[in-house]
Amino acid sequence: MAVPRAAKTQRRTRIQEEKEERILDAALEVFSSNGFRGATIDQIAEAAGMSKPNLLYYFRTKEAIYRTLLESMLFTWLEPLKALDSEGDPEAEIRSYIRRKLEMSRDFPRESRLFANEMLQGAPHIEDDLTGPLKALVDEKAEVIRSWIKNGKIARCDPYHLIFAIWATTQHYADFDVQVRAVLGENRAGEGRFEDAARFLEQLFFEGLRPKKA
Repeated sequence: MAVPRAAKTQRRTRIQEEKEERILDAALEVFSSNGFRGATIDQIAEAAGMSKPNLLYYFRTKEAIYRTLLESMLFTWLEPLKALDSEGDPEAEIRSYIRRKLEMSRDFPRESRLFANEMLQGAPHIEDDLTGPLKALVDEKAEVIRSWIKNGKIARCDPYHLIFAIWATTQHYADFDVQVRAVLGENRAGEGRFEDAARFLEQLFFEGLRPKKA
């Protein structure tokens, strides 16, 4: 992970930590609105309420800030998948995963859009993370799903495409939030839309995942 310059000092003060967080929050807003190419250090410094030289004390380049945000997002994004327990009940585990992913769409919409934009550009900044830690984790959890299938706990399916389908349906509520709220209308576009989505997706997936009776 990219490390802020100030983090390399032996003793980091509370003020240094607060400024780093301020920079990252401002950068998240700028990058999620303008993309990597459209964002500038000057825009980030202005959004953070800091001078450009002060900002560059903490992060040498725009890319360093961007990579820090992406890698932090990827770490957070993978936590619910890491929690998928091979010893747990498959229905409970997958329900929990769906709900945690929807909670992330609700709580981290800017981060989700930032990550989606990076993917649309071909992941030039974090390709190694995708082919390394991300792939390793998905391979591991695909084996968990295969074990559930082998033991007759869920219907036969492609584990990878099951995971992809959960990603696509849950992250839609962050990446296309404006569209979701516009189509649902005022009466249904409040916070309750995430609970409505959770109930629907649980039904959708488990109608297909329940083992077929002989």
